[in-house]
Amino acid sequence: MKLEEPILKKAAAAHRPTIMGTRHVIAAGHYLAAHAGFGILEAGGNAVDAGVAAGIAAGVLQTDKVNFGGVAPLIVYLAKEREIHCIDGLGVWPRAVTPDYFIKHHGGKIPPGVLRSVVPAAPDAWITALARFGTMTFGEVAAAAIRFARDGFPMYPLMSEFIKDNRASYERWTSSKKIFLPRGRAPEPGEVFVQAELGRTLQYLADVERANRRKGRSAALRAARDAFYKGDVAAAIVKFHRRSGGLMRMEDFAEFSIKFEPTVKAKFNGIEVHACGPWSQGPVLPMALNILKGYDLLAMEHNSPAYIHVVTEALKLAFADRHQHFGDPNFVKVPIKGLMSDAYAAHRRGMIRPDRAWPEMPPAGDPATLANLPHQWMTPPQPDEAPGPGDTTYVCCIDSHGNAFSATPSDGSNNSPIIPGVGILCSGRGTQSWADPSHPCSVAPGKRPRLTPSPALAFKHGKVLMPFGTPGGDVQPQAMLQVFLNVNVFGMNAQSAIEAPRFASYSYPGSFEPHQYFPGRLYLEARIPKATGDELAQLGHKVYWWGEWSWLAGAPCTIVADHKTGVLHGGADPRRPAYALGW
Repeated sequence: MKLEEPILKKAAAAHRPTIMGTRHVIAAGHYLAAHAGFGILEAGGNAVDAGVAAGIAAGVLQTDKVNFGGVAPLIVYLAKEREIHCIDGLGVWPRAVTPDYFIKHHGGKIPPGVLRSVVPAAPDAWITALARFGTMTFGEVAAAAIRFARDGFPMYPLMSEFIKDNRASYERWTSSKKIFLPRGRAPEPGEVFVQAELGRTLQYLADVERANRRKGRSAALRAARDAFYKGDVAAAIVKFHRRSGGLMRMEDFAEFSIKFEPTVKAKFNGIEVHACGPWSQGPVLPMALNILKGYDLLAMEHNSPAYIHVVTEALKLAFADRHQHFGDPNFVKVPIKGLMSDAYAAHRRGMIRPDRAWPEMPPAGDPATLANLPHQWMTPPQPDEAPGPGDTTYVCCIDSHGNAFSATPSDGSNNSPIIPGVGILCSGRGTQSWADPSHPCSVAPGKRPRLTPSPALAFKHGKVLMPFGTPGGDVQPQAMLQVFLNVNVFGMNAQSAIEAPRFASYSYPGSFEPHQYFPGRLYLEARIPKATGDELAQLGHKVYWWGEWSWLAGAPCTIVADHKTGVLHGGADPRRPAYALGW
């Protein structure tokens, strides 16, 4: 399919307007986070300042699924320098863990609690992004988050429901119960939800920065970072870990720093899509695009049985390679160049049958020989249990200078304890490692888990076209792919592209412990006609149905730049409390 411009097709009317602006636009997974970032833009900050402000705010406003002590992978584009930078925002396993630790002590499982902790990376990611690419102070960009934590914000239905559904998890730890079950129950929608300890921690970092301001902006930001990783915050986390049987020690914090990583990219219809590398699931998106560019998707029609089938099968092939190959490149050799090649994509495309779905996860491939590889490390199929939701949120921004920011901060609070007196988690992202030492995502000291959060950034004619991303665990690249195709193949505007009904496959071992596997399972939102589901079932898909609007289908945000008119078009998903703002 060769199209210079997407062909506009009539789409169902969106429930919200696309937010348009000529100066700057921001979109985030919570409306108050978007407002925090927009305030920074209006105060003269750039896209990085605003994105960091929204990201830190999300770690207050969405602490069921996001945490300041969690992860924060991000991609930044600097228009003046024409440079793309990717920060992994991902912590590492502590020194004290061994590759066979969970085999020896926990029957090959990575249990909830302190033992799945890796070093919190989000604080370093936010502060490093500010120091390298921003213009404002930590205190300035964190001011809204501090207020939301200290004074509280109105609880919203999705978070209230999540806390109620996971009440038993929060009750495991006194520190978590104190915050998330005040008065012995989950806060109801509309009640003011306060996180005083979290507010004090953020204020402490801002105070340290302010006390060191005479040394210059960079030194002051470094002091705030060190207050977390070498000072009182790290000491409080380590004290709790020692008391609770955890493995974190001060040297794990003191020696940690985030990593700048290259993006991986694919070209589709003249659009260059950049994603995070194979230390995350980021390459699944461009790998699927490489396969799909051999099809005339427009002719198939949007969300037709043929379209859903082909997109699903391409994703299943990419997930198979994720399972076989992806891991921390500092520990495992990932053949990413071969996996991203057109020759390999053509080979994998040839494995898709138009008349039959793969009944399980397809075999992974060897990009050097094009041989199929036998399945390894497969968890038992789950015939009945519903796939669990992933955590995470998303924030993106484009400013008046053409700079762009795309970030997916994460780490839910229901399976890791809040650190008493500090009000944050010690990142529980170890849940995305595997206990088996032979797996590419295995546990090892200093090794990163394979991360699901994975923002993206697309370019056309050398200019930013759209930052985009979503929460949703393994659904992330699937929802992102559909929104991207809705915009760039089917010509939908940003909001319509996000609101269109979606689908998702679970035919692969999941990223989260216990890595559940649902062979052939395909979920459809109920706005997709039943006849379409029936045809997909005849092709061999095991069709399951979500409701008409399911938060389990992800909640993408995006901003689409129209460089002919100078207008920025922002969209945010009503499936969750996401909003866009612009001027």
